[in-house]
Amino acid sequence: MTAPTSPRIETHPDILALRAHSEETTAAPAAQAVEALALLSGVYLAASPWIVGFSFATNLAINNLIVGIAFACLVGGFGSAYERTHAMSWAAVGLAVWTIVSPWVVAGHTLVTAFITRAIVSNVIIGAVCCVVALACARMGLVKGTLGKDALGRGTPGGRR
Repeated sequence: MTAPTSPRIETHPDILALRAHSEETTAAPAAQAVEALALLSGVYLAASPWIVGFSFATNLAINNLIVGIAFACLVGGFGSAYERTHAMSWAAVGLAVWTIVSPWVVAGHTLVTAFITRAIVSNVIIGAVCCVVALACARMGLVKGTLGKDALGRGTPGGRR
């Protein structure tokens, strides 16, 4: 067998620049704070039926558990592979929106009136927080480099820094 004559894709300059940009982005304190907040938001969402007290609404409790775990994994759990997974934060935005509407869709009229307000308020607030966190995470994948260059090392228009 002969050895390939073309260079390996791992050594392509664009791939190297993208990896460097991802490492720079995830090393920033703001990115680490967003990732930590995402993880905490997902854990709270998963545990909220027991924290807030609507675990008897089984369908909503199971929904929050699954969506919370999925959110924590999508946004908060992939920091080491950020260059390939930051786009998944758009799916997390969808999960956040689902969290906001799920008390009406999933639970319907099964919630007891005393607990319906707790469940709705909890889901709407944590859904909004999750949406902001997921959008912040998605934004970090689009941010340009800090030295007036984009992720591929090209100069930005006007040489902005």
